[in-house]
Amino acid sequence: MASLLTHTGKYLLTMKAMFHRPENTKMYWREFMHQCAEIGIGSLPIVVIISVFLGAVTTVQTAYQLVSPLLSKTIIGMIARDTIMLELSPTVVCIVLAGVVGSKISSELGNMRVSEQIDALKIMGISTESYLILPKILASLLVIPMLISISLFLAILGGRIAASAANILSTDMFDAGLKQSFVPFNLTFALIKAYTFAFIISSISAYYGYNVKGGALEIGRASTKSVVVSCIIILMADYMLAALLL
Repeated sequence: MASLLTHTGKYLLTMKAMFHRPENTKMYWREFMHQCAEIGIGSLPIVVIISVFLGAVTTVQTAYQLVSPLLSKTIIGMIARDTIMLELSPTVVCIVLAGVVGSKISSELGNMRVSEQIDALKIMGISTESYLILPKILASLLVIPMLISISLFLAILGGRIAASAANILSTDMFDAGLKQSFVPFNLTFALIKAYTFAFIISSISAYYGYNVKGGALEIGRASTKSVVVSCIIILMADYMLAALLL
C-alpha cells in the first residue's frame, strides 16, 4: 500500500511538472511531430492486422451462436458492429498498443535516464518533463484515437468479408444489419475510451521510463512494469466508463 501511494504521488508530481513554458517552441513542435510519426506509423501495421481478424472472428463466432431460425441473419451484422465499436477495437487494440507504444516510450526514456542524457538537458536549463514527456502524451492523444478509428472501419470490413467468404450471409444483409438500430453515441463512447486509454498508456509508460534507476536491466523491468500497469488500469477504466456512460 505504501508503495502504491508513493508511485501515485510521484506520478502526479511528474504530470504536474510537464506544464512548463516551452524554452523553444520550434524544438517542442519538432519533437511532437517526431512522436506522432513514431507512434502512428510504427503502430499502424499491427493495428491493421489485429482489426481485420478481430472483425472476422467476431462475425463468424456470432453466426455460430445465433443458429435459431426465428432470428433474422441481419442481427449478425448488428451484434458484430456493436461488439467491435463498444469493446473490441477501443479496448483490445489499446491493450496491444500498451505493449507496442508503452514499452517504446518507457525504454526510450529509461535509456536517456541511464545514459545521463536527461541530466545533461537539465544542466542546459531545459525542463525535461515538459520536453520529453508532454510531446509523447500529446502525440498519443492525437494519433491513438485515429488508429482506433481506422481499427473500427477495418474490423467491420473484416467481418463483412468473412461473412461473405464463409457463406454466412450476403454483403447486402450484413450491411442491413450494420444500419439496424444504430446508436450514434456508441461511436462517441468508443472515442472517449480511445482518448482515455491513450493518456493512460503514454503517461504511465513515460513515468516508469523517466524514473528508472540503475542500468540496462532496470530499463527492461521498467518497460515490463509500464505495460502491466497500463493494461490493468485500462481494464479498470474500461469498466468505470461503461458503468458511468452506458
